[in-house]
Amino acid sequence: MNSQAISAYGWSSVGNSNYHALQASLRKQFGSGLQFDLNYTYSKSIDITSTASRVGFALVGYQNIGLLGSRLENAFKLNALRAVSDFDTTHQLNANWIAELPFGRGKPFAGKVSPLVNAFIGSWQFSGLARWTTGFPASIDVGQNWPTDWQYTGLAQLSVPTKSGVFRQTNGSVTLFADPASAQANFSIPLPGGSGSRNVLRADGYAGLDMTLSKRWRTFESQSLQFRWEVFNVLNLARFNAQGVGSAVTSLLQPPDAFGTYSGLLTQPRVMQFALRYEF
Repeated sequence: MNSQAISAYGWSSVGNSNYHALQASLRKQFGSGLQFDLNYTYSKSIDITSTASRVGFALVGYQNIGLLGSRLENAFKLNALRAVSDFDTTHQLNANWIAELPFGRGKPFAGKVSPLVNAFIGSWQFSGLARWTTGFPASIDVGQNWPTDWQYTGLAQLSVPTKSGVFRQTNGSVTLFADPASAQANFSIPLPGGSGSRNVLRADGYAGLDMTLSKRWRTFESQSLQFRWEVFNVLNLARFNAQGVGSAVTSLLQPPDAFGTYSGLLTQPRVMQFALRYEF
């Protein structure tokens, strides 16, 4: 190894994983002005290392090596970090729909209005996308300690089962634990050769609802004018990210009263946009 280097990461095809799921779908094909898909997944994914899109990558030593638990700390015990995958979600619901509003010529309401009135109240369409999941896995960084490998601080060892989730504190902060100081006492630095506890906690999950209201006017022959009002994150939901680039990784170095404080989001604030499109 070059004398200017203090560590070197190795890459090898030694990974293994398994995934089991129950998947159910309810679908209605377009008819009577309505179509929709409703999907539910009950699943569990297990592996020895992984990363998730919400986590991103950290540039360390000019290599994208991911974040907590994405590196195998003990090359002689590859299954030491075997746990649920970084992207594991026990329950997930997805839905999408397109519905024509029942107003205007040929519709249940105001079905015989004049063409002029129909130009205002007819041919409106309402569509949307929705997603909800249970919490994503999370781990605790051991801080500036290197129990097994130099340059990789590793994961803290959980000694007592600890409830995790989303908890609002009296100072207005939102934390991974109801009692941050007590929770921090349940973690420790692993003994030399240890790998710590990977993905033993559950943080916040994802939730989102996007909707569109649109209308189309027929002009000449096959040409048309379309208006669209699109709203992303309609309910302005906030879902917190326990682990990700740009978010402070929960570490044993944090003060007890701030242990597990969320500093990043899985969601974006509500955004609206309007569009007027002419098709020819």
